[in-house]
Amino acid sequence: METISAWSYGLAGFAYAIFGIFLADGWKAGVRSRTLFLAVTLSALWGITSLAFTLTGFSVFLSGSLLTDLMRYGSWFAFLLVLEKPHPDSSSEVSKRWKMLRAIAIGLVAFGFASLLMAVTNVGFGVQPQRLILLDALGTSVFSLVLVEQLLRNVTPDLRWSIKPLCLGFGGAALFDLYLYSDALLFNRIDADAFSIRGFVHALAVPLIAISTSRSRDWKKRVVLSQRAALQSASLVVTGLYLLFISAAGYYVRYFGGDWGRALQIAVMFVAILLLAMLALSGSMRAKLRVLIGKHFFSYRYDYREEWLRFTNTLSAQDGVSEMGTHVIKGLADMVESPAGTLWLRDPSERFFAQSARWNLPVSETTEDATSSLCRFLSDSGWIINLEEYRASPGRYEQLLLPKWLIEVPNAWLVVPLATGSELIGFVILATARTPVEVNWEVNDLLKTAGRQAGAFLGQMQTAEALLEARKFDAFNRMSAFVVHDLKNIVAQLSLMLKNAERHRDNPEFQQDMLMTVENSVERMRQLMMQLREGATPVDSPRGVDLGAIVHRIQAAKMRQGRSLEIDATEKLIAKGHEDRVERVIGHVVQNALDATEQGGDVRVSISRQDSLALVVVSDTGHGMSPEFLRERLFKPFQTTKPAGMGIGAYESFQYVQELGGKVSVDSEVNAGTRVSLLLPLFVAGNEMNSTTASTGVSA
Repeated sequence: METISAWSYGLAGFAYAIFGIFLADGWKAGVRSRTLFLAVTLSALWGITSLAFTLTGFSVFLSGSLLTDLMRYGSWFAFLLVLEKPHPDSSSEVSKRWKMLRAIAIGLVAFGFASLLMAVTNVGFGVQPQRLILLDALGTSVFSLVLVEQLLRNVTPDLRWSIKPLCLGFGGAALFDLYLYSDALLFNRIDADAFSIRGFVHALAVPLIAISTSRSRDWKKRVVLSQRAALQSASLVVTGLYLLFISAAGYYVRYFGGDWGRALQIAVMFVAILLLAMLALSGSMRAKLRVLIGKHFFSYRYDYREEWLRFTNTLSAQDGVSEMGTHVIKGLADMVESPAGTLWLRDPSERFFAQSARWNLPVSETTEDATSSLCRFLSDSGWIINLEEYRASPGRYEQLLLPKWLIEVPNAWLVVPLATGSELIGFVILATARTPVEVNWEVNDLLKTAGRQAGAFLGQMQTAEALLEARKFDAFNRMSAFVVHDLKNIVAQLSLMLKNAERHRDNPEFQQDMLMTVENSVERMRQLMMQLREGATPVDSPRGVDLGAIVHRIQAAKMRQGRSLEIDATEKLIAKGHEDRVERVIGHVVQNALDATEQGGDVRVSISRQDSLALVVVSDTGHGMSPEFLRERLFKPFQTTKPAGMGIGAYESFQYVQELGGKVSVDSEVNAGTRVSLLLPLFVAGNEMNSTTASTGVSA
């Protein structure tokens, strides 16, 4: 019992102390604020001194507990009287009644002080001071209930809404004290069980007083109670009252149960705890309590900041349209305590709406035409369709005709449009709520705004997916352009071979060269097909490429075509890259130089080392390029100076050299020639082997 008492009064002292800390910043704001702060402070002091007496048993703490109990009741009397104080223009009868109540309060407090003084000095004047203390405590409890009743009856309706929680909490604690002290006077002893839980009862009043404080601006300066805190506090209050009731029931079952008393008490407690767990896990019970709190204790049903943060975080956390659709349903459903719903989105063809996501409702293969009465109504009006209201008063929704499939949806309740701008992109169908929810203007406005936000999120995600798909097609088209460019070169090479075949068909050397050309063309086309199938990026990693060998192969190929190419390569250099692509890049630059240079002109390729890079320079004496072309059009796709060119080769060459970590620079002058410099990283066998090993995860 001492343990229960310690926890009980300790909780009371702690709760009032925390509440007092919140009030401390605004206690000078007015008479009501100062009186409230005094009452809360004395209540915390009463809890602390009662805890000290429970733990030590010292009589000084008992006297302190009784004194602070009387003082806190006196301060609460003062606070209630300040709230009830009549206006100067009130009638004389009202003023007389208030003065009479003030006199009674002063008399009860004075009588209590006198009784405590008699008990401390052992001067009873023929009566027992202890009974006088109990009598005064009983009178204090009764007078507290009278003040609560007078306050509720006489204040204005606006203030009544603010003080209802205060009257409930303070009146409930006074009612408990009325039972405690009336029982003590009747049986001439204090009920130890009831006295031990008195602190719990008074601590339960703190959340209710805090609610009233949050509603009344002139009581406080900074205490603001959210709906979540009110819900949690109300849950604790209900749980505490339930446990108090079960404890009392278990006590009397054991007291009157005889030999079966203890067994029955254990059974009752087990059943009660099991029932409490069921209620705590019940979504419908939480929904009912949430609606009750929002409807009766707050001017608005929703805590909009919390609702909006939760809904926005829910939408922002999703990655795909289908997953996000389910969370859109849940986000809207949570606002109205709905347990299920479905999401219908517009088809990409924009001809109909189909079910895109669902939550606790069956799959539907039905589609709704975009020009139907339902879709036109949602798009034009933006209204939330309350199906219960539609069944009762269809005329309110003008000429709206609901489709048969919607009427057959189990427990269909609300239809929430999802729009982006003025365009309807979908709608959500919510099932009937777990607890009765009045769909008033506040619910409609909240769902409309949330629906617009959800529609904007879904629209942006659909646009992002469409953009990603377009980028994939763009990448494929770009790669196709590269392939077409290479095919053009192969076709040109084969066409030249056929043209020469008329004159050299009987030449064995030409026949051997023709076979090699066809073989190379087939291999090149095979690589192009692999590139289309596997992507633009080569599947193998860069390797060592002999630049001298590549340049000499290009020279031999051009000589067979009747063009001469000068080579200056005194040092063997191995560059990093893919041999076929490096050869294609250098070959493209050489071919451009030959195309820009008339017969008899000079086209030269030189290879040299520049620090840790290989420098390949292709120079010609051709017609050159203008500064404007070099600055604005060179290395851009589909930009060329050739009459029949595509402008892809230079762009592809530039991109590949950049991928290797190299650099391309061009110097050109009209009618004077062009100099193209390719800087390619040299291949270092040890470093490349280590990087390849690290990338494949193979250790030595």
